[in-house]
Amino acid sequence: MTETQSGLQKIDSAKQYEDDGETSHPKTSPSSLLTIAIAKGRMQAAALELLARAGICAMGNGQLSRKLTTEDETGRYRFIFVKPADVPVYVEHGIADCGIVGQDVLLESEGDMLLPLDLRIARCQIVVAAKQPEIFTDDQGVLRVATKYPEIARKYFGAKGIPVEIIGLSGSVELAPVLGLANCIVDLMETGRTLVENGLHVVATVADSTARLVVNRASYQLKAETISSLITTLDLIVNGSTKN
Repeated sequence: MTETQSGLQKIDSAKQYEDDGETSHPKTSPSSLLTIAIAKGRMQAAALELLARAGICAMGNGQLSRKLTTEDETGRYRFIFVKPADVPVYVEHGIADCGIVGQDVLLESEGDMLLPLDLRIARCQIVVAAKQPEIFTDDQGVLRVATKYPEIARKYFGAKGIPVEIIGLSGSVELAPVLGLANCIVDLMETGRTLVENGLHVVATVADSTARLVVNRASYQLKAETISSLITTLDLIVNGSTKN
């Protein structure tokens, strides 16, 4: 090998370690990179903290509130930050291999994904709330129900044989009974403070909700080793060594 050929080989090798002009870690091929969709908002910080405990630390952690995508410090994982309702969409269509999202979103979307693990973070409840606690006992005819979860509400009241008119809202659902738009609401409750502040009472619990790890079916086969390792590590952190 000539001196020129040797020099070119060194240059080509160095390019594999470039990262914004600095030598840090080898670049990961797209086929082995694991993309994780994380729901923005209330559970984002808890999800990133859990992943950090698993050894997957996002770069630029202090600036993630303004980023839509970033990689971890090893370059083996990529994070994309999307609205909660969009996590199942990205995972089901294979844009993301895995996702972290609330059970409330999954119950509403009914996406075709694997749900291997309850992460036990972002714990809350889906509840029915109203100004009058006796709303189910009063003969009110068709109940007007305001909610961000029309499918969950429809199934819940349908199973009880209660006729309802579903009024879809995208925010400030608690105002609907106060202003007379609806008789009750179906919404997510974490502490219950907002309900109390608006004079509402919890009259029924529809379901409990925690963050779940979801996995694209094809990715589970194509990236089996990486995904299985992630599931095992998170399971050990969440459930400890006491799980049978």
